[in-house]
Amino acid sequence: MYWLELAGETDAFAAREAATAATGVELLAPGVAAAGSVGLTRSDAAGDDPRAGGDAPGAASAATDRAGVRRLAYTRAAHEAVARTDADLAAAVAALDAAPLDRSGTVAVRARNVRNTATVSTSDAERALGGVLVDRGFDVDLDDPDHVLRALFAAGERAAHDAIPGADGGDASVCALGWVAAEAARDFAPKPTDRPFFQPGSMAPADARAYANLAGAAPGRTLLDPMCGTGGLPLEAGLVGADVVACDAQRKMVRGTRENLREYVGDSPEHPSWHVARGDATALPLRDDAVDGVAFDAPYGRQSKVATHDLADLVSGALAEAARVAPRAVVVADRDWRGSARAAGWTVDAAFERRVHRSLTRHVLVLDRA
Repeated sequence: MYWLELAGETDAFAAREAATAATGVELLAPGVAAAGSVGLTRSDAAGDDPRAGGDAPGAASAATDRAGVRRLAYTRAAHEAVARTDADLAAAVAALDAAPLDRSGTVAVRARNVRNTATVSTSDAERALGGVLVDRGFDVDLDDPDHVLRALFAAGERAAHDAIPGADGGDASVCALGWVAAEAARDFAPKPTDRPFFQPGSMAPADARAYANLAGAAPGRTLLDPMCGTGGLPLEAGLVGADVVACDAQRKMVRGTRENLREYVGDSPEHPSWHVARGDATALPLRDDAVDGVAFDAPYGRQSKVATHDLADLVSGALAEAARVAPRAVVVADRDWRGSARAAGWTVDAAFERRVHRSLTRHVLVLDRA
């Protein structure tokens, strides 16, 4: 069992992304989720793919376990579970005192009042829980401990979402005690305005990373973006180790995406491979099942006509082609394209609304091929 500390403001979305690197993810409280295991899952397991190497799914090494968490955009860290109780310091102390502790070496305690939702002093918690560890024979090293025990205190109303276990909107009060197992690297590409090629409307790196993860980006897998724009989604897919195929109807976007990928992913043999070409998202020059996942940011409503296609025809055609070349997809848009996705042969695994600013809410569809 693991405890996950979530990031961002949308817990259901963060928990769904975490499920690409963990199994049995369930929302416990604001900013805190549980997972049955951390390692290879449907979205990042290479299976029998000879490109992947390493252990088969279900036999992942600790290094592989950590790698999945480190790729996440909206999970701060995963912790091996020690105990769980209410968000109350006395209860946490009692739970730690009674819990089996399978560690040796020096320790430190780090407490967090997640999003300031609990009425707990983190300094008091660190002193009290550290005292329990000392009483149980551990030496404390606050500067360079062998192990860090994290206490996550969170209380309040859980998010409500049909696709996420535990997201029932009910009240929660949780203290999750666990040894830090892995922390997210948050090694995103620079913000769009700092890249060699930039156009207004580019997606924030953390969002692009999350969407790429949801589409299955991982080492040994290939992600397609058929409307790549400035390359935000391909960039983040490449940075987590996926091979990338991208195309766009505009020559300047193709040139710009190549420039950005060359700068941040690299083009030497030891880096993930990437290919960018000018192309039509409704008529891809790819064989059936050519890639492992598709992710694209559809043009927004203010663009009523794109190249030779009306917007609805463009998105519908892109969805149909995506279903031909991949078993899963993530579609980001300014409206809900569920009807078009189902008509193209997809089932909707999850749908989210994510507010960007006052005049833009992004609709995110996570799709599986029917």
